[in-house]
Amino acid sequence: MAEQNLGNTQFFKVEADPDTGVKKVLSVVYDALLEKGYNPVNQIVGYIMSGDPTYITSHKGARSLIMKVERDELVEEMLTEYIKSNEWARK
Repeated sequence: MAEQNLGNTQFFKVEADPDTGVKKVLSVVYDALLEKGYNPVNQIVGYIMSGDPTYITSHKGARSLIMKVERDELVEEMLTEYIKSNEWARK
């Protein structure tokens, strides 16, 4: 964790744990949902929209893992990857 002090405002940057990075979390959750026979897209969208963790299976610890990540971080990661895959970032 790095601390920066600009005047009276302090900023903290928490370094992401590689095992709980957003990409890794989404990958584990996606796989766990598939293994249990769920539609991962529908379930993850349901979780993001409602905040209700019961949309995510507890299989492979997916529910507790996804709850460690803020929902806006999940959306940000997915949108970033979508933009990259459509090459919009170069426009």
